[in-house]
Amino acid sequence: MASYDTSIDSRNWLATANRRFMLEEVPESGASETEEAFQRSLPLPADLDTGLKSALKHLLRHPGSMVRPKLVTQVASAYGIDAGLAGDLAIALEYFHTASLVFDDLPCMDNATTRRGAPCVHVRFGEAGAILSALALINRAYALTWKTFAACSRPIQADAMEYLEMRLGVGGLLNGQSLDLNYSQLPHDRETTERIACGKTVSLIRLTLVLPAMLGGAPRRELRLLERMAMCWGLGYQMVDDLKDLLQTSAESGKTPARDFDLDRPNIALAIGVPAAVARLTHLISLGDRMLTRVLVFRPALAFLSKLRIDLQSELSRVTEDACEFTGSMET
Repeated sequence: MASYDTSIDSRNWLATANRRFMLEEVPESGASETEEAFQRSLPLPADLDTGLKSALKHLLRHPGSMVRPKLVTQVASAYGIDAGLAGDLAIALEYFHTASLVFDDLPCMDNATTRRGAPCVHVRFGEAGAILSALALINRAYALTWKTFAACSRPIQADAMEYLEMRLGVGGLLNGQSLDLNYSQLPHDRETTERIACGKTVSLIRLTLVLPAMLGGAPRRELRLLERMAMCWGLGYQMVDDLKDLLQTSAESGKTPARDFDLDRPNIALAIGVPAAVARLTHLISLGDRMLTRVLVFRPALAFLSKLRIDLQSELSRVTEDACEFTGSMET
């Protein structure tokens, strides 16, 4: 049976970080409160078409882990942003993310059938219903985002709007999705798969960590460190997702498995092999550690980010166990 190096001890790392900076972990918001905000932040008019209303209710009833909005509110708090405005931004970014998943699952793209442990929107309500639902989320997301931007100075507004467009537009998420769809014509190597991940997954992680700090007037050195951390952790989470797609069942991952292999889509484990993918993921976690250590010197209130790092380590441990079982079954 193969084994992989996962020698980073997350518990010791966190204990050391807390001792070094003499910090207490910021308590998380309750999941139910965040889920309620996700559901109530998109008002549904009484005269809304019943089909669209049903599709939107289906989406809003399955919000996922809500890790991103919790992080947004905590980063915003660390930089002194009003809690109400931070909440609007958090839900807005989660709406953008959810809409991207709806598009990603469509038959013309990944043709998935399950997402977040439930049938995809297009499976229940048709492709038109799914597209209109995603557009409703995007429209509302821009409205909520602008409420937060409007409270900032003009220079910060301009920078934030440019950053949002960069990450969601043709230079970020949309380009990543297009490269993903045309992957069969591209080299199936680490560089290509990571380039696509930077467009898709990393763009959204960057918005989660960098945009609230930017709106809070963070100095450039802190924004650079958060950018690099987002790159490491964003790639890391995409690699975890790639390994899950290859190694886990639908019941375990909550979505349609083996889509990357079936559709010839980018997957780091398929491109370089499971052992190399696990090693690369471990390396990215280590690089992210360095960025986190450095940013905490300037902004101790970001200490809660250590939990995100530990969650990523835990995911690595779980997929590593799956990888060992997968390799063992291949050898027998």
